[in-house]
Amino acid sequence: MYFLVTGAAGFLGSHLCEYLLEKGHYVIGMDNLITGNIKNLSHLLSNEKFKFIKHDVTKYIHIEENIDYILHFASPASPADYLNYPIQTLKVGSLGTHKALGLAKKKKAKFLLASTSEVYGDPQVNPQSENYWGNVNPIGPRGVYDEAKRFAEALTMAYHRCHGVDTKIARIFNTYGPRMRKNDGRAVPNFITQALTGSPLTVFGNGSQTRSFCYISDLIEGVYKLLLSDINEPVNLGNPNEITILELAKKIIDLTGSKSDIIFKPLPENDPKIRCPDISVAKNNLDWQPKVNLEQGLIKTINWFKSELKI
Repeated sequence: MYFLVTGAAGFLGSHLCEYLLEKGHYVIGMDNLITGNIKNLSHLLSNEKFKFIKHDVTKYIHIEENIDYILHFASPASPADYLNYPIQTLKVGSLGTHKALGLAKKKKAKFLLASTSEVYGDPQVNPQSENYWGNVNPIGPRGVYDEAKRFAEALTMAYHRCHGVDTKIARIFNTYGPRMRKNDGRAVPNFITQALTGSPLTVFGNGSQTRSFCYISDLIEGVYKLLLSDINEPVNLGNPNEITILELAKKIIDLTGSKSDIIFKPLPENDPKIRCPDISVAKNNLDWQPKVNLEQGLIKTINWFKSELKI
């Protein structure tokens, strides 16, 4: 099978390309490298079944090969990135999704959108199930990402209903693992980098806000199972084990043996107070649930960061 992965040089995209190649598929990776890093794909570039194209998916996409599947992962994904690139984030969610869906229609390819738990905003229900419509501030600073993904979901369903494109929507909850950038801005890479370098761990608010962290290998397996399914409605993919940010910081200090202190800074505007997926749909329809527990995943991630930081 031939796959096109947009956002291929990013954290999720690079692991997805690697997974697909291990399955024996042909993969075309596409990225404009705004937030992605070609280094994430360096070990794949010599693979005869892999091809990389540097391209901005908000522009017309031309692919000569027949494509069976398109996985649209292109987008800044961390708050630090989408606050730095607000217009690019909105454009890749709207124009980029439109171009990728147009290619799927032309090639008669199956299409998977990498959406996000951020479509739920600062939720008023916990855990969040796919039938919850969310609580999003469309004009707040985080709105550029939240609304880009919400629009992308709406456009994806419109192509499914109007043009008969076989589409999938993965609502991805917090995911972590090797190849995250140390300056990514998200909790896991921030805390690990700070702990390993002896810097204070920066917790926003009082640390009582919760997140649910899914290890990368589990997430990629869930994406693949969703892609091969007959489900067209959105599906949550994430780990339902909820933890406070303060608990996460203390766990990373413990696992790294760090002497770092914890400092507190004001909570960013519209930062969600809770985040936990209801994965009943994925369990019942995909036979999928996470296998790697938080401590196992953090140890693997810490070891990778140690090698990157040469510690």
